[in-house]
Amino acid sequence: MSTAESDVTERTRLRRLREQGSHRRADLDAVLAAGFLCHLGVVVDGTPMVVPTAYGVDGDRLYLHGSVAGRSLVRAPDATVCVTVTHVDGLVLARSVFEHGVNYRCAMVYGVPRLVTDPEEKLRGLRVLTEQSAPGQWEYARKPSRKELAATALLVLDLTEASVKTRSGPPDDGDSEDAALGLWAGVLPVVTAFGEPVTDPALSEGLAPPAHVASRAGRAAGE
Repeated sequence: MSTAESDVTERTRLRRLREQGSHRRADLDAVLAAGFLCHLGVVVDGTPMVVPTAYGVDGDRLYLHGSVAGRSLVRAPDATVCVTVTHVDGLVLARSVFEHGVNYRCAMVYGVPRLVTDPEEKLRGLRVLTEQSAPGQWEYARKPSRKELAATALLVLDLTEASVKTRSGPPDDGDSEDAALGLWAGVLPVVTAFGEPVTDPALSEGLAPPAHVASRAGRAAGE
């Protein structure tokens, strides 16, 4: 496992609950690999916008997908953005409301993204995006046409300025005065997994989902 760390900047410096934070690249990679949906924060015409966006990771690069008509992606190459990926693992239910919390894994990436214009790089980036969410689907489905590529916006962001925060474990009030209240406390796990594939009703009868899709049922996104 890599022990490399990202450079610490004023934006990624851990100020609160430092013990839950990390700049280790291995921790960043783990959070990013466990999902395929991020939130892209960018200021557009003086107003902050936070947009859910599909992503894919290729080495030190983070690809972000959208439409050329989307204001956030059109404006993003000219400004610093903040990309966040968050996974909720459980509700922490304590003896007091004050100590309630959430078990989670979260990554934040800052930088000025680059708009991908080279057709070959755009295809590579779209393949990364597709395989991040549905491994095997790029080879199975039809590839984008020239017209579809022209209608697709793809940004790439370096993973050089990033930080990670996580929280796990039971409530923090097990050794407090509230422990004598006789109230239940613990963690209510949150598990996100794929369900059984639902066939498009327009398909011909008897056409089963391919193995790479059917095998995802019951598994988490990062598995």
